[in-house]
Amino acid sequence: MKTKKKGNNWTAYYDPDTGRYFAEIMYTSREGREQYDYEITQDIYNRLGTFKDDIENERLIKTAKMAYSFENTMYGTLGPERFVWDEEANETMNKVTKKS
Repeated sequence: MKTKKKGNNWTAYYDPDTGRYFAEIMYTSREGREQYDYEITQDIYNRLGTFKDDIENERLIKTAKMAYSFENTMYGTLGPERFVWDEEANETMNKVTKKS
């Protein structure tokens, strides 16, 4: 099974060691950076990349459980600068991204 899928603003990962799936949506511009990490299901992972438009892939990812968010712009913080919903999922995803 493929362990990584990628679009314009999103990347999805499968960790064969834990059997878990994660996705990251990141926007970077002159104004700053936004990052949102999700723990996704196998069904969502399988469907990612099948849409003609990347916005549809992002919408699908956003239906899953958010594990982490970071928002920081030159106009001030849009939300909490660091807000972790699920510490354990966030740590596991960080390990997966380092492996790939």
